[in-house]
Amino acid sequence: MSRWGRYAAAYVGLTVLALAVGLWRGESLFTLPVAWLTIAPSHAWSALAGVGVGVVVVVLTRVCVVRFAWARQLHRDLRPVARGLSPVGLLVLAVLSSLGEELLFRGALQPIAGVWLQALIFGVVHYVPGPSRWVWASWAAAIGLILGLVYAATGSLVGPLLAHALINAVNLRFLKHHDPDPRPRNLGGLLGQRS
Repeated sequence: MSRWGRYAAAYVGLTVLALAVGLWRGESLFTLPVAWLTIAPSHAWSALAGVGVGVVVVVLTRVCVVRFAWARQLHRDLRPVARGLSPVGLLVLAVLSSLGEELLFRGALQPIAGVWLQALIFGVVHYVPGPSRWVWASWAAAIGLILGLVYAATGSLVGPLLAHALINAVNLRFLKHHDPDPRPRNLGGLLGQRS
């Protein structure tokens, strides 16, 4: 099984676990009984908010990697995960990670634990060994909080699902193709000579 196949299987497992929790509780994981906002239709507003959040996070990722050493280090640390992904693997992981994590953390856990605690747990679960461990966990917790707020405000999981899938698809592709430490190119000839 390919490396992304193992990740995909793990995300399918998360999805099954979350759906089992929803069945056990007898509740839908895709909607909250009471949303903070009383706007209709909540799925449309949630989708709009989710796409907006996704775009903002993708843009912030690019800005941070260019401007901040901590973001470049995080990019270096996470890059090996994405380097071997085929376009199909990238898309599958983006969709399955969104589905599994959103159903489990926002859909199943948030109604029990609340917005803040689910975000904290989401961050802790994203802890990885290495120099960027706390940066990645903090970033994930912040994103988990924002996605939890979208879910709480609209009562629909559609927005967090879309945001998560968009962020992962675009940022995995960015990790795969963007080297934060490009090497200077030797132009050769007269331009490549040093005095």
